[in-house]
Amino acid sequence: MNPWIIRDQDKYRLFYSSGRKDGKQRIGVATASVTDLTNWMRTGPLFDTGAPGSFDAQWCVLPHVVRVNDYRWHLYYTGNAGQGSGLSAFPGMGLATSDDGITRTRHGEQPVLAPSGEHGDPDAIGVAGGSVLRVQQADGSSHWRFYYTGCPTTGTPHALDQQKTICLAVSENGIDWTKRGAVMLRDSDRDYEDIGVAGPVVHLESDGMFRMWYSAIGTRHGFYSVCYAESDDGVHWRRGAQPDDNLQLSPTGTGWEQQMVEYPTIIREGDHLRMFYCGNGYGRSGIGTAVSK
Repeated sequence: MNPWIIRDQDKYRLFYSSGRKDGKQRIGVATASVTDLTNWMRTGPLFDTGAPGSFDAQWCVLPHVVRVNDYRWHLYYTGNAGQGSGLSAFPGMGLATSDDGITRTRHGEQPVLAPSGEHGDPDAIGVAGGSVLRVQQADGSSHWRFYYTGCPTTGTPHALDQQKTICLAVSENGIDWTKRGAVMLRDSDRDYEDIGVAGPVVHLESDGMFRMWYSAIGTRHGFYSVCYAESDDGVHWRRGAQPDDNLQLSPTGTGWEQQMVEYPTIIREGDHLRMFYCGNGYGRSGIGTAVSK
């Protein structure tokens, strides 16, 4: 589950989280030619889960890979400790670094971003990954932005347990983060995202516009669909004037994506965009692709 795509010359590298019979999730990478997406060469795991009792003892999921400079790559991932329910089982985001884009080394044993633990905060009890990008400031400097999933509360009803938000943190070095709070909440007027929003993937266009694709949970489907929003500053987002304006991909058919579609990753191919995403069971049925019109 949780695909993240980057292009390396004439090849795609698809980072993802995969599960084995031991119940653990680990991050691997699959490589394919950009002209043939039917043949993937798999490598992994890139690193193992953490020690017992650590924030990533059970799962390493939601990989996001970003090039920090000419000689350093960061792979951000979400840890699951194997304790708690819902998003409360995810106590932080970890970091693994690389000098060649392939070999990964953990950056310490602690998460670089963790829940606040403060009642009323948008990420009080759990956090999960999204995307990281560098943003140029008006004074010529730049900083890193981490758009991520926060969980303020949990409970037995599905609508309460899944009440996720999209949050923002900023950093000068991509390691030490300062939280800026929630930037997107569920929309009660759109029945495909009236429960929660999660997994933001943000791109910054050359004209300064921010584009966000995210996974939304609503009463219409009961599970995830893929939605879209735009922003001029990366903080205030517009979804479109009418319901369904921003609904881009819904569960469909009777097969691998009939229950849900979620965790998109986007890459440009000439005059269109390509999306990789998960299907039923949070990716238990596999990863698919779609192209924009």
